[in-house]
Amino acid sequence: MLTTKFRKIMYVILPVVTLVCSSCAAESSKPKSRTTTASVSTNAMRVGVSPREQRCMALTLYWEARGEGRKGMTAVGWTVLNRVKHREFPSTVCGVAYQGGETPPCQFSWWCDGRSDHPGERESWRTALTLAGELLSRPPSDPTHGALFYHSTAIKAPWKRNRTAKIGSHIFYR
Repeated sequence: MLTTKFRKIMYVILPVVTLVCSSCAAESSKPKSRTTTASVSTNAMRVGVSPREQRCMALTLYWEARGEGRKGMTAVGWTVLNRVKHREFPSTVCGVAYQGGETPPCQFSWWCDGRSDHPGERESWRTALTLAGELLSRPPSDPTHGALFYHSTAIKAPWKRNRTAKIGSHIFYR
């Protein structure tokens, strides 16, 4: 019987090259012996971006900010990149995305909400995948001004942190 996460990953199909990725969540607390099939962009391979890191970034952009357009996705992507550079977080995009494991608490709700991680909106997924490649190869300036955290404007902030920006329906903090 396939594990839930394995089934989720199996259904993430991009209209590009398929390759084998061992332990796609290597930096998470997940078992590292699994081999999964993941689809990646040929653009990532051309510019020297790890297809695995691009996929992790794209999934985070898609699930955290697909309704925010490029501007909101860019802000979420920069939060991931800022965490990668910060000593208190994992040092890879996938490590940041999967931090905390598949059950709450986790850093990004899309990872541990128990739902499928299959991107259903094709256009938003393409935008997320393209933007992920850009963020990992030639990132635009950081609109969050170094943010490490964010939340929806619909949530009352439980934190006492320095607010750095409000972009779309997210508020960013350091």
